[in-house]
Amino acid sequence: MLGALFASLAALSVRVFAGASDSRVSHLRVRDGRHEVDIIAERNDHRVVAFEVKLSATVDSDDASRLVWLRKELGDRLLDAIVLSTGSTAYRREDGVAVVPLGLLGP
Repeated sequence: MLGALFASLAALSVRVFAGASDSRVSHLRVRDGRHEVDIIAERNDHRVVAFEVKLSATVDSDDASRLVWLRKELGDRLLDAIVLSTGSTAYRREDGVAVVPLGLLGP
């Protein structure tokens, strides 16, 4: 239950900030559910920022794998790939995926 509440808070936060820039927010699920991304914020020019939500302070390669897959699919249309976590420090992983604590998310 706590995971679902955290995911809802993350989606609400992204939706508020995306709305300020006239971006649409959605969920991505393709290929019979084999590939899924928790949150997609899409601008009017069809460029996107993708988010995975993890109720954890640590993020591993498995947590970032869907975002790495999406980068391969979208190429330059993907502005950034971010894992929202419960940690206290924001950083960028070697694979280019950003890890951002939900508490640090802002416009």
